[in-house]
Amino acid sequence: MAEKEAIVFIVDLSSTMTNCNSGRTESDLDWSMKFVWDKISHIVSLSRKGLCVAVLGLRTDETNNSMGEDPGYEHISVLQEMGPMDMGALRNLQEKIKPSEETMGDAVSAVALAVQMITDYTKKLKYNRQIYLVTDGLGPIDIDDSDLRDISAQLNGNGISLTVLGVDFDDPEYGVKEEDKPRLKTRNEQVLRKLVDQCSNGTFGTIAEAIDELDIPIVKPPRPYKSYDGQLSLGDPDIFPAAIVISVERYFKTHAAAPPPASTVIVKSDSALGESEAAESEVMEGVEFAAVKQARTYKVNDPTAPGGKKDVEFESLAKGYEYGRTAVHISEAEHNITKLETTKEFSILGFMEQKKYSPLLNLGEVNVTYAKQFDMKSQVGLSSLIQGMHRAGAYAIARLVAKDGKEPVLVLLAPDIERSCLYDIPLPFAEDIRSYQFPPLDRVVTVSGATLTEHRFLPGKELEQAMSDYVDAMDLSGYAEDEDKNLVDYMAIDEPFNPLIHRIKGAVKERAIHPTGPVPPIPEILIKFSHPPEDVVEAAQSQIDTLIQAAEVKKVPPKAKGRRQRETVKPLSGLDIDALLAAPAGQPSSKASAAITPQNAVPEYRRALSSATDLPQVESATKQMGAIIRDIVTSSFGGNADDRALEHMGAMREELINFEEPGLYNSFVADLKKRLLSGELGGDRREMWWRVRKARLGLIDGKESEVSEVTDEEAKEFYTSR
Repeated sequence: MAEKEAIVFIVDLSSTMTNCNSGRTESDLDWSMKFVWDKISHIVSLSRKGLCVAVLGLRTDETNNSMGEDPGYEHISVLQEMGPMDMGALRNLQEKIKPSEETMGDAVSAVALAVQMITDYTKKLKYNRQIYLVTDGLGPIDIDDSDLRDISAQLNGNGISLTVLGVDFDDPEYGVKEEDKPRLKTRNEQVLRKLVDQCSNGTFGTIAEAIDELDIPIVKPPRPYKSYDGQLSLGDPDIFPAAIVISVERYFKTHAAAPPPASTVIVKSDSALGESEAAESEVMEGVEFAAVKQARTYKVNDPTAPGGKKDVEFESLAKGYEYGRTAVHISEAEHNITKLETTKEFSILGFMEQKKYSPLLNLGEVNVTYAKQFDMKSQVGLSSLIQGMHRAGAYAIARLVAKDGKEPVLVLLAPDIERSCLYDIPLPFAEDIRSYQFPPLDRVVTVSGATLTEHRFLPGKELEQAMSDYVDAMDLSGYAEDEDKNLVDYMAIDEPFNPLIHRIKGAVKERAIHPTGPVPPIPEILIKFSHPPEDVVEAAQSQIDTLIQAAEVKKVPPKAKGRRQRETVKPLSGLDIDALLAAPAGQPSSKASAAITPQNAVPEYRRALSSATDLPQVESATKQMGAIIRDIVTSSFGGNADDRALEHMGAMREELINFEEPGLYNSFVADLKKRLLSGELGGDRREMWWRVRKARLGLIDGKESEVSEVTDEEAKEFYTSR
């Protein structure tokens, strides 16, 4: 179970926080709130009821707190009471975080008020208690040493950690020092630092360091999860009395982390929602969106039913599998035969030499197996097995059924004598292995069987040497050094993280705080290892140039814009076939009068476009093809000719893209959509339109053809609009 936490953020909202200092283009308040919003949005993303947050405003215009009548607590306001944080509370808090016109307010008194809020809420229960104070230190602090000792005693007595983050506070270790600092700010820094020093768990620093560390991913330490609890056997104890049986516990060692899932929502409208729907929409914990209800219906072809289809119940359906383009059904009785009746088991099948195992066979996540706690016999037995495997240089192959009825898996067991455990990883079955043969990289074998070591497809000695020099120049083994000038691993990190997951989390948090505006660029720490250091690349530039020259690397020429001119295929004889096949004098030209027949429409359409010399001929052929497609759809019965119509549409679309005339196809498909949905082509043809959408045969946008005037948004809207 996750630990409970109580956190109070104290934010200085004084008029002095509107200033832009130290060359920044944003106010001190907006800059400081980057840290606060990041922490609060992370809390919202966790969605834990035991994680409670309160926010105090310091140096506000009004006074709104439980001790407001006492001297020293003026201009301190409770912006949010202690409690769980959700998106609705985050939006309400954003409206309250605004600079005031006040300059008075005691920061230490705000800390004392935060202590009272935490103690009143948490009582004597087990909580992690924290206070964050963010201020520019320009407000008067009227307090003496005895008061500081009393407040620090309350902090220590209740186990509350205090973190003071100041705008442009001096921090020699981080390299921040404000020049010409006001005397009041210097004194306040000393007072706050003294308060932190008296706390057993206190942190004092500059807000600049805290903001710079926001890009460092927060890695959540996983809790142990037991994936198997039972016996590990070597041999069958029911048959062989000498079989080994060890009580073990198996846990995840590595586990794939998944990014936060997306939710399908709609704009919530109180008038449009009933009581039951409104209650369900509250699960979204937001003030703008509601969850989308989804329903699924099943239909089968029935010529006697209206529209040619009828609804069927889910219970009447049989399970099936897709085999190519065919759906193969399987009855419930036959499906039960395919299921293995397994019982819980973890047994070693055999051993193999470590040097003969290929790591390419690893299939999944690593687990670790320990002997059962407080079972001395099992601990001695597993330790003996591990020692024997280690000395013999062997791995074990085991069959694992985690629980009754679950499919069996084969795992490879590797010993670890230091931790006295076995690591296991799934192995493939024979049906999972696909063998592929690739040509060798160091030689070319001709059709006659001759072996060539020099060929245009093989690197020469000059290229090999250039590549070797380039690899040596890009060596990072001696690049990174620690403070004592000792070599360290350049890619070593304290906590491994997945850049993809933390990028998505960062984007989600940014969108929660700022619903509009662009998503910020990817933090450098997430892409640090995706490219080599710039100084290393600069130092190896001469080797890179040599490699480019040796490999004869050339830039791909830019794509030519404008109408594409097809090159006419010339026969080997050199004869003009079109001239020989032309109509006699006085008769119309074969090109001008070429007709496309429904029986052979696709090749005839392609032939017509390949021989077209002007736009009217392309338009004529396309118009004939469009008429054939409409006739096919009209004459289709129960969708038996839909595939043929889709084939014709695909050929027309491809040819007009290549001919750089997307407008002709866009006009045709827009007219076809209108006719399909209106029932003009022989009745209800919505099923055909659905198949057109699935085949992505809609409008041609600018991505597919540079001369198209249709945007990507218009092409997407074409599929969804009526």
